[in-house]
Amino acid sequence: MSSAGRGPLVLVLALWCACVVSALAVVSVTQQVRRNTDELESLRRESAELEVQWGQYLLEQSTWASYSRVESKARRELNMHVPHAEQIILIDKEP
Repeated sequence: MSSAGRGPLVLVLALWCACVVSALAVVSVTQQVRRNTDELESLRRESAELEVQWGQYLLEQSTWASYSRVESKARRELNMHVPHAEQIILIDKEP
């Protein structure tokens, strides 16, 4: 085969290799996009679950810290009571 006949063959071979490499790159990128999309959806579900838990914890915190509950436990378990007006001492903090 002459060198003049090899030119188009080399060009066709180079284009075919470029096409195969391009196809493999497309497959690779598509797979990575699918993996990333799955991970994103998983993280979104986890985020939604964590938001629900956060709301439950806030509700639980407000229940445990409610004034009536704290006062009831202070009276019952610590035998505490609200002081009378004459028992209250105000301290002024002056230098």
